Amino acid sequence: MTALTSMTSARPKVQLTGVKETLLATLYGRAVDSRSKKPILGDTMAVDTVRRLDYDFRKLGMGAGDSAGVALRARQLDVWTARFLARHEEAAVVHLGCGLDTRVHRLDPGPRVRWYDVDFPEVIDLRRQLYPERPGYTEVPTSVTDPAWVDQLPADRPTLIVAEGLLMYLTEEDVTALLRRLMAHAPSGELAFDAFSRFAVRAARLNKVIVKTGSTLRWGTDPAGISRLSPRLEIVENISVLDLPGIEKLPLAYRAAARVAARIPGGLRDMSRLYNCRF
Repeated sequence: MTALTSMTSARPKVQLTGVKETLLATLYGRAVDSRSKKPILGDTMAVDTVRRLDYDFRKLGMGAGDSAGVALRARQLDVWTARFLARHEEAAVVHLGCGLDTRVHRLDPGPRVRWYDVDFPEVIDLRRQLYPERPGYTEVPTSVTDPAWVDQLPADRPTLIVAEGLLMYLTEEDVTALLRRLMAHAPSGELAFDAFSRFAVRAARLNKVIVKTGSTLRWGTDPAGISRLSPRLEIVENISVLDLPGIEKLPLAYRAAARVAARIPGGLRDMSRLYNCRF
């Protein structure tokens, strides 16, 4: 842990609070995974980013299992994103609440793809200090719930909308309005995102990152709730985090807990799921 957080040169000072601070937990999780003996995601840019920031990541209380879980989730969303890009060489990708994620750099989309990373202005400002520019890439400094920014997106391309660790912090009304607005703007496309169950939202006090950052979970749902978001929406695939490929790479104690939870229908088993939908 110390090796990831020690550096003597001047670094950008991070002053994010509440839900914005949670992006640092996912960044740190990817960095810890990358430094492990058998990385799941292998996000080396995350390691470099953690070293360059003036922030005490230890206060987030992220354990080895938490970091592996972050990496597993990110890898599955990468898989769906790469699959979409392989089918659509002139696609648009809209990454909602991008935080300090390096997905556009990990996947390195082709020159005809247009990629949009959307997050609060202070988060985008931090990204601009840390990550290089690239062709076809646009950062959009705004709240994802502000309707005005959607007009910046192309309306003539198949569009993938990605949201990782975001939608559970919005109200159901905001989630519905946001996704319907984006689907109405694009001619066709897919959604790739994670969501918590209503039980997980009620049990937020058990989530270390939520407690440490003082964040609030608001939206919990299930596959039936996802289908109700829009009549255009079709669930192609949905996976419990306990069934993600690579779950066997979790530390032993976490694997044992996951096996127990996986045997419990509803409740623990469905607390967090990943969805790939078509519209």
